[in-house]
Amino acid sequence: MASKPKFTQYQSDLARITKALSHPARVYIIEKLLMLKGCCTSGEMIGDIPIARSTLSRHLKELKMAGLIQGEIEPPHIKYCINKANWIEAEKLLNKFLSQGHSYPEQNCQTEKPKKNTI
Repeated sequence: MASKPKFTQYQSDLARITKALSHPARVYIIEKLLMLKGCCTSGEMIGDIPIARSTLSRHLKELKMAGLIQGEIEPPHIKYCINKANWIEAEKLLNKFLSQGHSYPEQNCQTEKPKKNTI
């Protein structure tokens, strides 16, 4: 019995990045940190994001686990910022993935024409 092929490192890395960006709160966090071009604490973010502090902490953890952000501990706070090296790598992965569609032919996948409403 032949074994199934495994996912490539590229596929696994791309899935990790896209999963990390799959919630509007995490997109907001990334945008805020990119706009600031620096670090900020969760306390500085919580005032203008419509989620609870505990939920914000979970989203920060997800982004950190994916490697997109890093935390610098300055008791009693943690300052978060973009992990520049990993952000550049994520950008390359996303660009590679999205550019595959440039050569995709225009197709109509419908097997029959949709019926017009006759109301």
